[in-house]
Amino acid sequence: MKLQFKHQKFQAEAAKAVCDVFAGQPYLTPSYRMDKGYVKNDQITLYDKERFTGFGNSQLVPELTDDVILENINRVQRSNQIEPSRQLEGRYNLTVEMETGVGKTYTYIKTMYELNKRYGWSKFIVVVPSVAIREGVYKSFQITEEHFAEEYGKKIRYFIYNSAQLTEIDRFASDSAINVMIINSQAFNARGKDARRIYMKLDEFRSRRPIDILAKTNPIMIIDEPQSVEGKVTKERLKEFNPLFTLRYSATHKKDSVYNMVYRMDAMEAYNKRLVKKIAVKGISVTGTTATEGYAYLESINLSKGNPTATIEFDVKGVNRVRKARRIVSEGYNLFPNSGELAEYKDGYTVLRIDGRDSSIEFTNGIKLFAGDV
Repeated sequence: MKLQFKHQKFQAEAAKAVCDVFAGQPYLTPSYRMDKGYVKNDQITLYDKERFTGFGNSQLVPELTDDVILENINRVQRSNQIEPSRQLEGRYNLTVEMETGVGKTYTYIKTMYELNKRYGWSKFIVVVPSVAIREGVYKSFQITEEHFAEEYGKKIRYFIYNSAQLTEIDRFASDSAINVMIINSQAFNARGKDARRIYMKLDEFRSRRPIDILAKTNPIMIIDEPQSVEGKVTKERLKEFNPLFTLRYSATHKKDSVYNMVYRMDAMEAYNKRLVKKIAVKGISVTGTTATEGYAYLESINLSKGNPTATIEFDVKGVNRVRKARRIVSEGYNLFPNSGELAEYKDGYTVLRIDGRDSSIEFTNGIKLFAGDV
């Protein structure tokens, strides 16, 4: 079944906020000669010459001085009702605050497409705090692939960094399309042998260091949940990637690590933008207290530091009659046993997904209920 994604205005606004910081940058797609490394007898074929043509993100043009960038940031901040920064906090660090459950990964994928569309930038590295989050981000790229391809007419090439599959890094550098490498911070910041390989000259990589090939592309770094990634050592390690600039996405940034915030979607903003509201679910009707047709009322979607929850009302079998009960539920909640095993909830009424992006609940039986007005 093809997944449908609703275009949310706030996601476009967040992408625009990042892009507008670099207003004045022309559309450029520079190429360069990649380091081919050591080749026996220096025998290079025509295929190798093409293979070792690299494509990187263009540097900012000289006209975009620090003063101009700061002016652009302040303009974006004022338009989004954020206190203007007094100075640049790094060259360049931009913060996006986005509440859990409203489509953070979707938003930064859209931002990649918009940066490519406006400026030609095509190399991105997404840094995540754990293997579990890494797999979740990879899944998001998979399920949104066709959606974004229809909107922008092109696909992103994405992969998970693996120190044993270094040919992917050559492809990352030599491909002119949008390329994304997803990496968990332990893969370059731990003490183990595998983590050190990214900094080592490797025989199987033509005596080159993987970090040097990546750094030559001037990648745009996207830090997912920076409060869980950026320790003192990690911040220094990130500099070795030679980022063009860094974007930080989280709902819970550390107070001392909010750099030039350009967009904010906190819990109150999510409510004000109608991502969180009292709603009645379409498709399940109220027919008295016999529960012969089933009943459910989605009161609200609750966004907090953790995973989103939903407040729902449904029928529960009592001693003498069926009554209505109100519960705060998470994904995995099964209406059937919690209703006293009412038959109306028997077939697949376990909450599979709670989605703040389109205000919906999806059950394991495949039914996705969209919010209606009260």
